[in-house]
Amino acid sequence: MSGPALAVLEGRAEGPVLALSEPLSFWGGVDPATGRIIDVHHPAHGATVSGTVLMMPTSRGSCTGSGVLLDLVLGGRAPAALVFAGPEDVLTLGAVVAAELFGHALPVFRVAEPAYAALAKAGHARLGPDGIEAEGLALPVEPLSGVDLALSEGDRACLAGERGEAARQAMRILTVLARQQGAERLIDVTRAHIDGCIYASPANLIFAETMERLGAKVAIPTTMNAISVDRENWERQGVEPGFGGPAARLADSYVRMGARPSFTCAPYLLADAPDAGEAIGWSESNAVIYANSVLGARTAKHPDFLDLCIALTGRAPLAGPYLDAPRRAARILDFETPTNLRDAGIGDGFWPLAGYLAGLASPDRVPLLTGLDRLKPTPDDLKALCAAFGTTSAAPMLHVEGVTPEARGAALPEADRVAITLADLAGAWARLNAGPEAVELVALGSPHASLAECRALAVALDGRRCAQGVSVIVTAGRDVIAEAWAEGTLARLMASGVTVFPDLCWCSISRPVFPTEARTVLTNSGKYAHYGPGLSGCAVRLGTLSDCVEAALTGRAPARLPPWLG
Repeated sequence: MSGPALAVLEGRAEGPVLALSEPLSFWGGVDPATGRIIDVHHPAHGATVSGTVLMMPTSRGSCTGSGVLLDLVLGGRAPAALVFAGPEDVLTLGAVVAAELFGHALPVFRVAEPAYAALAKAGHARLGPDGIEAEGLALPVEPLSGVDLALSEGDRACLAGERGEAARQAMRILTVLARQQGAERLIDVTRAHIDGCIYASPANLIFAETMERLGAKVAIPTTMNAISVDRENWERQGVEPGFGGPAARLADSYVRMGARPSFTCAPYLLADAPDAGEAIGWSESNAVIYANSVLGARTAKHPDFLDLCIALTGRAPLAGPYLDAPRRAARILDFETPTNLRDAGIGDGFWPLAGYLAGLASPDRVPLLTGLDRLKPTPDDLKALCAAFGTTSAAPMLHVEGVTPEARGAALPEADRVAITLADLAGAWARLNAGPEAVELVALGSPHASLAECRALAVALDGRRCAQGVSVIVTAGRDVIAEAWAEGTLARLMASGVTVFPDLCWCSISRPVFPTEARTVLTNSGKYAHYGPGLSGCAVRLGTLSDCVEAALTGRAPARLPPWLG
């Protein structure tokens, strides 16, 4: 039927087959406490992954999915086995860490078409190193351990424990993932960005403190993602100690390991952003896509936990977007754009919608987006585009013709074409904008707001007070907040009743910082419009910045198309 299956992580398992028709992000998509799929936009919403032979083409979305999987494993709620149609890093890494550090085996297999499609139709499957069996289907299995990987003298010394136990464990994990990616060797990277500092589950803390006890110290400059609490103020904000305490401990553990407490999901907004061509080791999906696409730096979409392994060793697998060929576009997305977009509000709401649809249209390959250069996107427009793209695609980057630095000649000769029409844009907007008209919370800053975005909100509010019963919250990095304070923008926002929080972001915020009375949330973030319903239990609607300001002042946001689609 096809070649043999590959045992990425060996082991035996059997169980009912749960075959997903499209990729899933475990973070924001699976409840780690129950194993239930909570992504309301996924076709399998409500199904439970625990105990199943879970099949999907690949994963997508957040790098934090590895932490969710590890928590499921440690809590006895994991799938019995994972089966992918091609290479997959995020969930595989969670399974690698479970095996290497905690002795819990979760088999991972890769099955090529057409055998993958046949297995997906089975009701029950048995998998092991000697083969896969399921209702008339029998597949031989080959081990991943046979894949060659050339190691430097430094790599071998690290594996021998010469740099300490934590670095040895980190190098072991790196080599396993490098082999499954098909890398021939590891390369040096100049800097790392830690995404695993988000307290997505207890597993994140268990991993960090385990590595710290083993003597972990970062070997290269390392920044940190947004965390799950306002580090200095969470106790005064009424956050439950059972959550706030572990979340703060997690952040502190990474700081003690030598990471810089930048606490931002937009490290590209920091003053020392990477240069074009620079090989870096970043985690966090939107940051990775922006770094590759807009800055022209080079990084894979490293899963949580691998980010620390890279920081401890300064090494990363030479695979994926570190190489030239995987950065080429295998699909061309031809956008039909409104002629009045600039007149209707400088792309207000367009870019998150375009990114969301681009990810759906190119879920497993790098795309080239055409027809957008005349809109002259700003860095913040591209931030919104990349973040939304990362929620619906597994690809680590995109190109925008006439805009991004590697777009010229990016399309492969065999690249296919997909048209994204105004009708597609209108249909997607209607789906993401649907919900109650009354709004109790306006959520801005996912990813973290830039200084320009803070200024734009202050100008739009123009000193007017937010309506009673409506909370308006912006999340931003410490550096941006300091600049906004110094120039008076923060004072203007506060005078209008806007709250600006450092350190955390919308994808990690918890109650009561997330207002307990909120039932309907309006956001201008395509990323949070996607993840928000599953994370918050609220109706989360996508709106333009103008919609968000109107809701802030009146408490209402009628469901409607933006002016450039109306």
